[in-house]
Amino acid sequence: MRKKNFFALSMLVLAAGACSLPGATATQTSKTQTVIPNSTATQISPTITPTPQALSAPMSLGPNREQFPKDFNPLSGQQVEDINLLSIPALLISVSHFPAIARPQAGLSFAPWVFEFYITEGATRFLATFYGEFPKPETPVIGNCEIRKELFIQTEAILGNQVWLDQNKNGRQESYEPGVGGVCVNLYDANGTLLQSTTTDSNGFYGFNVTPAKYAVEFVLPNWLQFTSPNIGDENADSDADQKSGRAEAEVNSSLLYLDAGLIAIPDLIPTPEESYQAPKAEVGPVRSGRLLYADIAGFFQDSCLIYAFASHEVLEKIPKCSFVTHEDAGGGSMLPLDRMQAIANDNYHKTAGGFNYSGNLFNEQAPTGGTPANQINVYIALLNQSGWMYDALSQSWLRYVDDSTNANAGVLHPEVDRLTGRQLQFENVIVIYAEHDVISPTNLDIHLEQGDEGYAFLFRDGMKYDIRWSTKSDEIEQATGKRKPIHFINSDRSPAALKPGATWIFVATPYSVLSDEGSGVWQLRYYPPDGAK
Repeated sequence: MRKKNFFALSMLVLAAGACSLPGATATQTSKTQTVIPNSTATQISPTITPTPQALSAPMSLGPNREQFPKDFNPLSGQQVEDINLLSIPALLISVSHFPAIARPQAGLSFAPWVFEFYITEGATRFLATFYGEFPKPETPVIGNCEIRKELFIQTEAILGNQVWLDQNKNGRQESYEPGVGGVCVNLYDANGTLLQSTTTDSNGFYGFNVTPAKYAVEFVLPNWLQFTSPNIGDENADSDADQKSGRAEAEVNSSLLYLDAGLIAIPDLIPTPEESYQAPKAEVGPVRSGRLLYADIAGFFQDSCLIYAFASHEVLEKIPKCSFVTHEDAGGGSMLPLDRMQAIANDNYHKTAGGFNYSGNLFNEQAPTGGTPANQINVYIALLNQSGWMYDALSQSWLRYVDDSTNANAGVLHPEVDRLTGRQLQFENVIVIYAEHDVISPTNLDIHLEQGDEGYAFLFRDGMKYDIRWSTKSDEIEQATGKRKPIHFINSDRSPAALKPGATWIFVATPYSVLSDEGSGVWQLRYYPPDGAK
């Protein structure tokens, strides 16, 4: 689940780029009077009363550690469920992307940072940074309608937000509480006439294109779900649905993205999965071999534990040796059981000196000024390695898409999900950084993110692109304590670049890779490998 943001959204127009992204020409939500299954009626009482709660001020956290509340993750700018996990150093896990059988990977949605980089022969690999939360398998609680898979296309003002599971039943939406997919949602006008119907996506988001007017939204629940207490605290994290009628009401003048519903599950009534259903295994991966870049990343994550499967001789002697997994080719790599992952983390915690500091980046809910519109990012590595990101105006995050690495479907992308949860991957920030690449051998690269380095970068957030820089230069705190801090992102005037609270995907490109503006908010990243690499 991603925390809500409430600022008016710009109109977004999607256009097709080099990659074929599903949903780029998605049909808009119908305005016909379609009746959703289990809807209470096609007419409701036209008693419209706007929700009285006030919105809290946009939150800004960092970049220094004392500027984060004690229970907030400095890598995401979001609150954690268990503050004790912030005392455990990060785990850096090498995750396979090739062969395609490795997909979907397990656990990526739990990592506040994921690095993607080239490993030659047209392939990329991920280094997932786990900190502040351990992955866990999930059989999502869902509604009784079909989960929406089409990308929402904004054409007018948006009315919507998220249906979420209030796990602690406090009537407040925490950033770690998951969304509920497959919930039926109806839109009515002030006269009680049904205008549109939709359902929530795998992360619980819904939305309608509307013109300025008064509306009522009706959330239709199965008998295994009920509404949490409404209107607790400020509008940013309360539930708006009336517990009896399931309705929430609002007057729309511009995009309004805080009309949501918190739900409580009734365990004894949740339907039993079909016999063919297989619960996700409690493991992350697939885990593959180590790369030279890992030494640099482990270096700026003080006390971190690097986990990988095997490595060539010239790599093994240069990267940290914290923990290994069995090197396997079947299934794209070896899976790491979650209980072993936690045991490794706890063991590393007891072996390290402590006092690490993972702050250094600024997080601000309000988007910076001066950006360029961006609603689609196409990433071309090779014919059989293409991916993309679509900006979702409902969740205000980037949804990830990948190909299946076959000649028959080259460039045809589909939603990428987390094997542990079945939910589509969504990241609030996508950052492209340019770094020097040296060819050690045709299949081995040394990518430079050493201490003291700096380079150009692009930040994508809130449907915009920003020109920024990355830096591993030590600040005054690092120089005084001798303890490294993570790579940080800055503007051209060296002020901190404002990331959006949430997860961040970092793609490491060569200096001669090209990011081009294809028009209508579509950007194309064409990766060019260094000379001498396969």
